[in-house]
Amino acid sequence: MPEIFKRNIIRLVRHHDYKPLKLAHLARALGVSNEDYPLFKLAFEELCREGQVVIGSGNLISLPAMSGKVVGTFRANPRGFGFVIPLEPNSHGDLFIPPGATGDAVSGDIVAARVVRKGRQPGQMHFTGEVVEILQRANNKFVGTLLRQGGGWVVQPDGKGFFGLISVGDVSAKDANHKDKVVVEVFSWPRGDRPAQGVLIKVLGKAGQYESEIESVIAQYHLPSEFSDRCINQAWQTSNEFDPDKFDGREDITNKIIVTIDPPDAKDFDDAISLEKDRDGNWVLGVHIADVSNFVPAGFELDTEAKNRGNSVYLPGRTIPMLPEMLSNGICSLQPGQKRFVKSVYMTYDQQGKLLHRSFANSVMVSTRRLTYQQVDRILNGHTKDIEPQVVELLKDMETLSRSIEKRRTKNGMIHLDLPETELIMDKSGRVVDARPADNSYPHTIIEMFMVEANEAVAGLLDKLDVPFMRRIHPEPDSLSMKNLSQVVKAFGCTLPKTPDRIAIQNLLAAVKDSDSSVAINIVVLRSFEKAQYSPLNIGHFALASRHYCHFTSPIRRYADLLVHRLLDCHLKNSLVARPSWPCLHGLEARATVLSEQELFEVGKHITFTEERADDAEEELKTVLILQMLSSHIGEELDCVVSGLANFGVFARSKKFGVEGLIQMADLGPDDWKYEPTPQCIVGLNSGRCVRLGWAMKVRIVSVNVPARQMSLCPVEPLVKIEDREKKGKHPKKFGPRLQYSRAGRAKLERRGSTGSPQRSRKGKRRR
Repeated sequence: MPEIFKRNIIRLVRHHDYKPLKLAHLARALGVSNEDYPLFKLAFEELCREGQVVIGSGNLISLPAMSGKVVGTFRANPRGFGFVIPLEPNSHGDLFIPPGATGDAVSGDIVAARVVRKGRQPGQMHFTGEVVEILQRANNKFVGTLLRQGGGWVVQPDGKGFFGLISVGDVSAKDANHKDKVVVEVFSWPRGDRPAQGVLIKVLGKAGQYESEIESVIAQYHLPSEFSDRCINQAWQTSNEFDPDKFDGREDITNKIIVTIDPPDAKDFDDAISLEKDRDGNWVLGVHIADVSNFVPAGFELDTEAKNRGNSVYLPGRTIPMLPEMLSNGICSLQPGQKRFVKSVYMTYDQQGKLLHRSFANSVMVSTRRLTYQQVDRILNGHTKDIEPQVVELLKDMETLSRSIEKRRTKNGMIHLDLPETELIMDKSGRVVDARPADNSYPHTIIEMFMVEANEAVAGLLDKLDVPFMRRIHPEPDSLSMKNLSQVVKAFGCTLPKTPDRIAIQNLLAAVKDSDSSVAINIVVLRSFEKAQYSPLNIGHFALASRHYCHFTSPIRRYADLLVHRLLDCHLKNSLVARPSWPCLHGLEARATVLSEQELFEVGKHITFTEERADDAEEELKTVLILQMLSSHIGEELDCVVSGLANFGVFARSKKFGVEGLIQMADLGPDDWKYEPTPQCIVGLNSGRCVRLGWAMKVRIVSVNVPARQMSLCPVEPLVKIEDREKKGKHPKKFGPRLQYSRAGRAKLERRGSTGSPQRSRKGKRRR
């Protein structure tokens, strides 16, 4: 518990709106109960001893002051400047590094920076810095496009981590050609006007081709490649020894009506559903999950490889599985008509969707039908041709129960973010030819509700057993983040309490549903939350309004679920006993299965990283493929929504393709445009026209830079015409209210310039 409080204290005092508080007030801001206050105080004292927080005059608590030297992680910006994120938090946050002071640092490097005081702004000293030493390189291998330049060769790196060209020598040894995708290793970093020097170590193929681009993303994110021979041999041996008719000790449910529901291109079916009524007329929901733990014992080579991979990676047109395909697409996959081993969770509900009882079993099942989300949606809408009547009845009952569960969970505070995803349409060569919104019909919600219920049921059981296990946690946002959210949504014409609770956030999201501002507001809400992660900490899941939560329903593709399966298996075999005696578990298998909290912390940190890496790689490849397609549509129009504001322009997100582009200030129209952070808008000082987050805008594609992942846009019609600059009167609502400035006010804005951080969007895929 002290670790939880330490995390929460640091998170709060690092917030940009934090004002020093006394300890009692700090506890109140974090919602610490009187019962937990002694542990909270202990955590605070540990932070003081470690030098992470200090007590100033008046017993006010803050972060340490900025010293003359800061060590941290460097983050570069394409415009030439960067920031150092300190390894040890301080009261001034990240250190700004201006152009010309970044040395040869690239994004991800651990650097030492000299701090320069630049004068005092209202209430705060302003600091800049200069990178004086590279302490640790993040990476010296980069993926990029080989280009002939003059009489030599250079590599233009992909992505946003390294912005200069890398000069390379003789490329004939690798048979490389102009516009090949390559991997280059840097041996000399840039200094002044001298570019970085590197050597080619691998040719991936011709730039622009699907296979080349996917291989470049795999190399860029260091995604796992082929399985070792030992892993493959273990998987083959396990598959060959599997006899589905030998299921001693398992419950035989092969006669039940059970279905799987997955995307059309899915191959690894790891969850199935049954639904019946008991003698009292209550629903009995069965969630049956592939029993991967039966085939991947702890400590085996397969287990070590699965832990290193952390999860399967789903790229457009390519899957990198966590387990070899003879397992993930073979004996572990719940294929129709095949006997498969599963772990079953049975949950009994009344007609209002209230949970009455739950039980667990090791089972053997046979899938009656393999269905897709689209098929289920058609069946629920009356298209039942060639579908067995009992399957149709099952699906209708599933919808009824799901809506009851969803209503109950929503009433309890579950937050549902509406962040639409884009589905790519690709030709046979892998080139994207179009895109469409991904299917989000109600069958997705049916499966989500049932999986969330099963995850919660297993977490509740393990919590009751008082054994450490891998939880899926989502910390509650701190009061300052919620206060900031309340201020930001005012720019959309919405109101929130200063410290909104779950219900207030639910009401906000419901109010903007299907509006132009919906995506932007959902992104703003997402950014006010911390990311969900894997950890043994017992702090619940905020967005799901769940006290105890873990991942259990996808052991084929997530290592966290496999860890939970092993604990459940020990419980079902009566080899798991409650703390404090859990280190003396019955049998070697149980002792190998139960990890200590410290071990779980380490594994959780790793698999949280691999999950985020997989999501980033998927998003990167999607962006590359879409930008490649749009590069042949220069001059065409896009329907967009304003998704971000910065002091150098407007970010607009395509409604159809889901990618962002930048509109430079000068392209908004003939006016003096300034970014105003408090009302969250960009305003023309002469015309008073405003551009706000979430507003619809029709734009034209100006240019596309695929290697840099950038697209330049401009409005189809300038927001301001020359004759409108000094015109008085009301302006169209589309471009916001007219802001009136006196001459002195305009002069003050011009002297001050634009301030504040860009309000950028980020990916919001739901990961329950």
